[in-house]
Amino acid sequence: MSTIVVVEDETAIAELIAINLRHAGHEVTLAATAEQAQREIDARLPDLVVLDWMLPGQSGIALARQWRADARTRELPIIMLTARGEESDKIAGLDAGADDYLTKPFSTNELMARIRAVLRRKAPEALDEQVAVGVLRLDPSTRRVAAGERELKMGPTEFRLLHYLMTHSERVHSRAQLLDRVWGDHVFIEERTVDVHVKRLREALSPGGCQTMIETVRGAGYRLTRQPVAPAAGGSEPMADGNGFVRSAAA
Repeated sequence: MSTIVVVEDETAIAELIAINLRHAGHEVTLAATAEQAQREIDARLPDLVVLDWMLPGQSGIALARQWRADARTRELPIIMLTARGEESDKIAGLDAGADDYLTKPFSTNELMARIRAVLRRKAPEALDEQVAVGVLRLDPSTRRVAAGERELKMGPTEFRLLHYLMTHSERVHSRAQLLDRVWGDHVFIEERTVDVHVKRLREALSPGGCQTMIETVRGAGYRLTRQPVAPAAGGSEPMADGNGFVRSAAA
């Protein structure tokens, strides 16, 4: 399931888009102005934004440029949906940072297809496709995780955390990055919260023998790897330094 913000000041159009997105299993938030849209983005970074050009106050084009200039929202997928259909308008929209541009009147089927295409390119972790890393398998549509033939039980936050790590395996993720992508960048959540949930996730993976697939990278964050490192004698957790070299936590 992906999170999508629809920025549209025409209520009927916004509701039509929202109904179709929710029917497809997405979580939808509506914003009628650029100010409202910015508040939603500040509170939680979504997987995609459907953005109208003509908005009360600040225009969608200006908003897109603003997001592209900010490091936090630079990679935010944006689809512009607008009545401005001239070639020069499309060029301006794409140059402002839109990933796709669709004109009104529009087909809801085409909009949904374009959303799926942008999510595949920009945020594959938001799609309901099964993910497999080593012996681990995760199915977002059924909310199930298995290690080989053994089904593993875990809470919703640990499930989202594992989903993100599996769709970005072998990469090192800082606590701030994990907060941004898994928790939605809520400012009141401390980075140490990540450590607590990583511990819980390891415990949930333990019955399948996959707990060591999540490595602690000293001074950097966490990584999920296909090749788990065997724990050191005495049960110390394997860790890695900033260069990725694994060592015992007791070292």
